[in-house]
Amino acid sequence: MADRRSSAPSARLPGPEAAPALRWGVIGAGWIADVFARSLLGHTASRIRAVASRDAARGDAYSRRYDVPTVHSGKRAYERLVADPDVDAVYIATPHSHHRDHALLAVEAGKPVLVEKAFARNATEAREVLGAASARGTFVMEAVWTRFLPHMVEARRLVAEGAIGRVVHVSADFGGTPEYDPRHRNFNPELAGGALLDLGVYPINLVHDFLGAPESLRAAGALAPTGVDLSETVLMDYPSRGAQGVALSTFEADTARVASIAGTEGRIDIHAEYYRPSSFTLTRGGRRMLEFDGSGPLGWQHQFAEVARCVADGATESAIMPHSATLEIMDVLDEVRRQLGVVYPGE
Repeated sequence: MADRRSSAPSARLPGPEAAPALRWGVIGAGWIADVFARSLLGHTASRIRAVASRDAARGDAYSRRYDVPTVHSGKRAYERLVADPDVDAVYIATPHSHHRDHALLAVEAGKPVLVEKAFARNATEAREVLGAASARGTFVMEAVWTRFLPHMVEARRLVAEGAIGRVVHVSADFGGTPEYDPRHRNFNPELAGGALLDLGVYPINLVHDFLGAPESLRAAGALAPTGVDLSETVLMDYPSRGAQGVALSTFEADTARVASIAGTEGRIDIHAEYYRPSSFTLTRGGRRMLEFDGSGPLGWQHQFAEVARCVADGATESAIMPHSATLEIMDVLDEVRRQLGVVYPGE
């Protein structure tokens, strides 16, 4: 047992309930849009003013469930949502394969947009969206909610202050076992399926958060019968810094879902389900020096608060999840897929 245990200082982002209110429009009405609604409505001052779904029944059900006054359905539903004067910002909750097209609709309408991860199918599409946003001066952010969680904010602060010395190794994993169905978005190449864009974005993002873009990478994995990736281990190398990162993602096993940031003077071990509101232990010299508990409900509300703050400030990107991070991570995802031999239709 540790001979000393203390509490970490509070994370340095204001609470989501204090963020300015936005009137949101949601493109897509599936399960991920449900989590968006529960997080937003339960923990921020913002509200959902409209939802767009080409499936009218699904859109109507979402409207009743979350008291959304306007449903856009049928042809050009998404175009009508981004043009809706009651919508201040747009959340893209459709499959990866459609993110580019739907994000461009919002950008071209001049609406701030939050795009679910993975941001697009590939880096070319990501650069197209961000280029259009830059030209119009429109806010865009990838919805990497983990970066805004209290335990991650606090871990970054401790690392920046030298609590573990120079970071030399970062590791994270995310594995689950969805039932194989070639038509499901997880395994369907037409929907940019595969473990990498669904789960791998989490561990790769975490490595990037503490080490940045790798100088080189190696990937090994396996493919599903549909040709999308079933699993991969990615070694991200930083030889000029003497550091490495390892990111594991898989549809073949339920992994521990933990993460570790190791430095020359200590390490931070983030406990189970690091990508959700979680806790961590800071260890130095073999002793537990500090524990931080960042647990709480849901967790997506923190990124929604960041969007609201950025929009209120007139910013076009978030300093915590900047465009450069999205592009660097998309480059990593592209290279992993290249090494594994995964190509989506139309690429």
